[in-house]
Amino acid sequence: MPLNSMTGFARGAGADVGFRWNWEVKSVNNKGLEVRAKLPSFLDGFDLAIKKAVSGMLARGSVYISLNVERDGDDASFVVNEERLQALIDVASRFADVPGVEKASIDGLLSIKGVVDLTSRDMTEEERTALEGVLLTDLKAVVADLKAARADEGARMGTILETQLADIARLATEARAVSGDRLEAMHTRFRQQLAKLESIDKPVPEDRIAQELATMAVKADVQEELDRLDSHVVEASALLASDKPVGRKLDFLCQEFNREANTLCSKSSDTALTQIGLELKALIDQFREQIQNIE
Repeated sequence: MPLNSMTGFARGAGADVGFRWNWEVKSVNNKGLEVRAKLPSFLDGFDLAIKKAVSGMLARGSVYISLNVERDGDDASFVVNEERLQALIDVASRFADVPGVEKASIDGLLSIKGVVDLTSRDMTEEERTALEGVLLTDLKAVVADLKAARADEGARMGTILETQLADIARLATEARAVSGDRLEAMHTRFRQQLAKLESIDKPVPEDRIAQELATMAVKADVQEELDRLDSHVVEASALLASDKPVGRKLDFLCQEFNREANTLCSKSSDTALTQIGLELKALIDQFREQIQNIE
């Protein structure tokens, strides 16, 4: 299974059991799974069933769901607030003879907010149960479309991540080659400095020279860091090929990549190795930025 992004969008519409509806579902990245639903007031409490359905299909991401539902057919009726209408008629009659004031018309008064309300009959329990059933079925189809969109984005990101991972492996190989030459050069410079001290009364003993060389070698050795980098590359490659959500594991692995790159830079006293270490850090940051949106 390819990688899945946490970013996606889908919409759907349907009609059944006397109602018609529209779904809009979008998701963005999140550490866990968070589902928020905006529903009509007459479906209060339906969000619990929605969250359960979505949690069975998605592992991570902030998911925002919007639902609009209307009755299929025109069973709405108009209700006139006669008290409010009469109050407006009384006010209009008092100003009927005022110069410059046009006489109020009935259609104008009826258009005032609150005078006429559009209402529909209440939903029965049987209607609600039937409606929620078909809505859940339709929602699962919309979420399946969302998953497909996330999979498409994940496939694109997977190609980018594989390229970045190959570049990390290449830089680690270059660092290994540079580090070997660097250690030999350090020994040479150290002995050159000692040669300048040959004329002093108390020359440096050979065992002390050997000790200093060993200490320098230990402090400058980056083979362990490079070995761990190689190991992390292998593990990351395996995760990218996994059939399970791996975003969190890859995010943790990026921290390990960063740790080795930082140590590589701190141990480096060579321009070439420092440059490779800095390139590694920049590449790892780019890799992690992509990882943040992987499910």
